[in-house]
Amino acid sequence: MRRTNSQHWDRTWGLSRVVFTVIYDANVLYPSMLRDLLIRVAQAGLVRARWTEAILDETFRNLKENRPDLDPSKLDRTRELMCAAVPDCIVSDYQPLEQVFTDLPDPGDAHVMAAALKVQAQVIVTNNLKHFPPEMLNPWGLEAKHPDDFLMDQFHLDAVELHVAVRNMSEAYRNPPLDVDDVLDRLDAEGMPQIAAALRR
Repeated sequence: MRRTNSQHWDRTWGLSRVVFTVIYDANVLYPSMLRDLLIRVAQAGLVRARWTEAILDETFRNLKENRPDLDPSKLDRTRELMCAAVPDCIVSDYQPLEQVFTDLPDPGDAHVMAAALKVQAQVIVTNNLKHFPPEMLNPWGLEAKHPDDFLMDQFHLDAVELHVAVRNMSEAYRNPPLDVDDVLDRLDAEGMPQIAAALRR
């Protein structure tokens, strides 16, 4: 598969760096703090993040089922804000490609692979690595990454942007207020111990 990457202009160094296209799976958009950080990583221009309406359907269907304490209208608003925050995030017209991936460990993930192929993504960010075995991804130039490993990659690329993102997350929380340590504690609790520890250092 031919790889194409957008170019991000780094004003600090006056250099052009390659920005990879990534697909965020539903399970990494489910935890609120992780979702917030992943979106801010995309807003910072470190990656070009994409997802589908089907991925969002799964994310917010599960949130509404598992978290009856959350206001459904606020969850709908969160979905709208996510898409507004990351321009051109929605992948469309990928459905015909799903038939290529019917032999995945979970055939229900065919839409994720199809979307990745459609936009020539390099990485699928997912907690379900077993659902995306390397032998099935490698021929398409794809790699599945756990979100903690993915965020560590971004940290090594631009630690300052990650620190800024977490600080901005902290400042955005009002009820209840959260300081940076609180944000990192919640990322750790959501299964992101590496990036939480790196940002604490």
